Amino acid sequence: QVPLVESGGGLVQYGGSLRLSCAASTLTLEYYHVAWFRQVPGKDREGLSCMTTTGGSDYGDSVKNRFTISRDNANNTVYLQMSSLKPEDTAVYYCAAHGARVVQDTCLLLDNAYDVWGQGTQVTVSA
Repeated sequence: QVPLVESGGGLVQYGGSLRLSCAASTLTLEYYHVAWFRQVPGKDREGLSCMTTTGGSDYGDSVKNRFTISRDNANNTVYLQMSSLKPEDTAVYYCAAHGARVVQDTCLLLDNAYDVWGQGTQVTVSA
């Protein structure tokens, strides 16, 4: 069973919005730091946003002020609200998680900091 399942991707026009969801099935996200990444074929995975168990968050420069991460612990789901989308946002988007061992307000946008991954959802932004 896949521990994290992303949904909400699709085709959107330039300037449009999408909300991605990441639902957990075999773990309780409340106890995990979570993050969103994206990857374009031939390029390294890019960290977009992360959130700690206490709600501390961070954003990559390319999405700051356009994307917002949030979590709904009651529904065991993490979201990425994306707005003002551009063609260069086209990628496969992944959510990731790492079990929190200490309480902290800062998170990392490095893919090797996370050990639980979803299978990804495609986002395509047309010009």
